[in-house]
Amino acid sequence: MDSGDELITAQELADSLSLSVDTIWRYTREKRIPYVEIGNRQYRYNKQKVLKAFSGETPSSMVKEDFAPYQDKKKLTYKDYAMIPEEPGFRYEVIDGILIRDPSPSFQHQRVSRRLQRILEDYFQETDQQGEVFDAPLDLNLTVHTVVQPDLMYLPGSRPARNDPVDSVPELIVEILSPSTGRKDRVLKLNHYQSSGVPHYWILDPEDGIIEAYELRDERYVSMVRSAKSIFSHPGFPGLSFNIDELFSKPG
Repeated sequence: MDSGDELITAQELADSLSLSVDTIWRYTREKRIPYVEIGNRQYRYNKQKVLKAFSGETPSSMVKEDFAPYQDKKKLTYKDYAMIPEEPGFRYEVIDGILIRDPSPSFQHQRVSRRLQRILEDYFQETDQQGEVFDAPLDLNLTVHTVVQPDLMYLPGSRPARNDPVDSVPELIVEILSPSTGRKDRVLKLNHYQSSGVPHYWILDPEDGIIEAYELRDERYVSMVRSAKSIFSHPGFPGLSFNIDELFSKPG
């Protein structure tokens, strides 16, 4: 491929133009620069064509970057969010119209998520055969300006997933803490799940081996279980029981 035809990522384009990657995403969303879509929310760029699109503007004159990403014009909606390019190594959510970008989960995070998903799938297969357990990445649209990707969520047969993004209220949402997501999971997401009427919200801490289980009572979350014991059980899910040490264990 001729170097003039080379396709590069948003990060590489931003670095080469001395701009922030958030600016490149904003230009992509506004269709101010040419791009090639290589997959769902995966975009690549040709630097020469991007420069040509600005009709001789120099990179430094393209934009004044003294604003918070995406907040210079309006709060983001799902439509805006769906246009944000995916970048390897990151996960995206929009909370209160603000783009949240976190590093991709660790292998231990994914290991715990996979184990719990199997446990929940086996349990709900017996108690609600029409219900489904989903794992990230899957968009859940809570409000006009809030789109999240829970690590795990259970949609009962009475509220199945019918649309993309999912707009049904999950019966249970599980978030697994990472070093970068503690405040978001314990505060921002908890408040949104609470106001959206999600009956059960669990927070898992793989580092300390703790599960915090909240249940919605009178429109407020009440702590039902905070367990670091060997066996986890929950009064809202009769018959559900599993070994916490095994859930959080590491090989070798």
